[in-house]
Amino acid sequence: MNKQYRDKNDTSENQPAEQPQEQDTNIQEIKELGTTSLPKEDSNIHCMSIIGQIEGHILLPPHNKTTKYEHVIPQLVAIEESRQIEGLLLILNTVGGDVEAGLAISEMVSSLSKPTVSLVLGGGHSIGVPMAVSADYSFIASSATMTIHPIRLNGMVIGVPQTYEYFDKMQERVVNFVSGHSKISKDKFRELMLKTGELANDVGTVLFGEEAARIGLIDQVGGLSDAIKKLKEMIELNVNKTNDSTKEGMLQ
Repeated sequence: MNKQYRDKNDTSENQPAEQPQEQDTNIQEIKELGTTSLPKEDSNIHCMSIIGQIEGHILLPPHNKTTKYEHVIPQLVAIEESRQIEGLLLILNTVGGDVEAGLAISEMVSSLSKPTVSLVLGGGHSIGVPMAVSADYSFIASSATMTIHPIRLNGMVIGVPQTYEYFDKMQERVVNFVSGHSKISKDKFRELMLKTGELANDVGTVLFGEEAARIGLIDQVGGLSDAIKKLKEMIELNVNKTNDSTKEGMLQ
């Protein structure tokens, strides 16, 4: 007789149970992917961040801030297949990492059929350089830097001529990719890579934002608003081009 009846639309009883579950989901996303749920907004732009060190075939120590390439590659496939996403904004603040993993991500970004824009904040060092230039258009913050240096190898090195040839071929892959996706020439990039006297106990070059843009490695100095504005312009051009092609096909 004392049983209380509630309106069927009253969901207040479910709130305490749903909130912990939502919090657990957010914590899991932060731990695994470095992302958290934001207020839902309809957007045709996907933002992908490359933060810390690029982790490839070998697991890095737990205290390292890493971007795992096995997490990034499925996202790129989903972006290409998505009907809602029309452009990719790639945010980089990385010290570099696994060469093959970095090149794999760079190749996938450059082969997307949708417009892509990259933005280097803080730093885009080592293998982060090919990743920055892999986008259709690249930005760098004026305070950001990019370090260009030869490929290094961790672990045992066999002192035979074949080892040098292997290094040279791997380095050539990076040089070809960077020169093919930016305005810098192969000779100029090699010169910066092998420059002495600038890095302590190493060879290479550190470029600041304006210098990276001046030599043609990066397209433009700018920030987040500049990158988003440029990407929206590219998306609009791409949509108009697609619509025009569809109309021509229908007329034929």
